[in-house]
Amino acid sequence: MKTRHYLLLGLSVLIGLVAILGFQFIGKNYQFQGSLIEPPIPAADFVLTDQHSDTFQLSDHQGEVVLIFFGYTYCPDVCPVTLSEFRQVKAQLGEKAERVQFVYITVDPDRDTVERVGEFIENFDSTFVGLTGDPSELEPVWKAYGVYAAKVDTGSEAGYLVDHTARVYAIDINGNLRLTYPFETGSDAIADDVLYLLGEEITSETPSS
Repeated sequence: MKTRHYLLLGLSVLIGLVAILGFQFIGKNYQFQGSLIEPPIPAADFVLTDQHSDTFQLSDHQGEVVLIFFGYTYCPDVCPVTLSEFRQVKAQLGEKAERVQFVYITVDPDRDTVERVGEFIENFDSTFVGLTGDPSELEPVWKAYGVYAAKVDTGSEAGYLVDHTARVYAIDINGNLRLTYPFETGSDAIADDVLYLLGEEITSETPSS
């Protein structure tokens, strides 16, 4: 009886070790679907105003994955499509979406007031964060993330358009910029990468901006 007991115990331990090693092997060989930044770099910290007139500081959200998109509320195509994609990513993450911040930052502060940003975000998901501010507050953020933005006069009553960078930026749970995604990458790819990032360990080091 004792021999059988020890055999079963040994088998259980072996199965456990195989499961752990298998998970580690899969983790080390995971292929990110976005453009990987290797080695990761500390994400530039910033403080801006959200759609509720509250202060949002990026560094307050370590322990969460943060997805950032730069756009403007009068955008006719790229911005609505990307925020709709964010909504799909959130749905695919299920309960784990509670550890993800979906952030929109304006490239059109002249028109994107707090109220305007709030109305825009409500069209997609009220839990998303919409950020605006004065040009003096926003320009350093655009520069830090390599964001291009330029007004384009359309000559119509609708006013100008803004030609801008259309990438999504993924910041991991340790506050590092890890991935970027081109326009229309697809919600499946982003959700898979986010799930992997959520499963990583939180380090004790605090990245500097």
